[in-house]
Amino acid sequence: MNERRSETVAENLPFRCAHCGEVTTLTVGDPATVCAVCGSPALEPLELPSQTAGATAVEAGEPQEERELPVWLAEPAALLGDPGEYICFEDGDEVVVVPLTREWTRIGRGLAADVRFDDPTVSRRHALIVRGADGLRVLDDRSLNGVFVNGQRVEWSPLAHGDEVRVGRHRLYYATLAAVGAATPTT
Repeated sequence: MNERRSETVAENLPFRCAHCGEVTTLTVGDPATVCAVCGSPALEPLELPSQTAGATAVEAGEPQEERELPVWLAEPAALLGDPGEYICFEDGDEVVVVPLTREWTRIGRGLAADVRFDDPTVSRRHALIVRGADGLRVLDDRSLNGVFVNGQRVEWSPLAHGDEVRVGRHRLYYATLAAVGAATPTT
């Protein structure tokens, strides 16, 4: 299963497995390998969208990737309980809910991470969720495999309720719950 191909990577580019869709980045000189998730040798270079001012720019007329939100995110009050901002993800059969109450929340593999994944596809310091005057945004913290928001690779991106943040092979979802009688945040 750990079969290696003889080609090497010519430039730092992300690759997508044609079989399962997993995205990974190989560095210059790395031998082309099989997918870490399914073992398929069908790794194809992934075209990245252009970026403007750090955020992802979507070309006019370019179709957006249709994404389906998890069932548990459809009714945030049942999942979250108290009003606030949260990052949620599945860990096996359990849904983990992390309140975003601090100025920043670190996501990564390292011991200092607030949201920690013991997974080689996640960098020790992979991403930060930062609170600013204009709301929350996710920042790529010099990760190897990148940060994706709603399927688009970003250096930084504002977050809105329901946004999917991919860190390595993990899908996290940003969720908000307004207090009863409070104005609904606009994004």
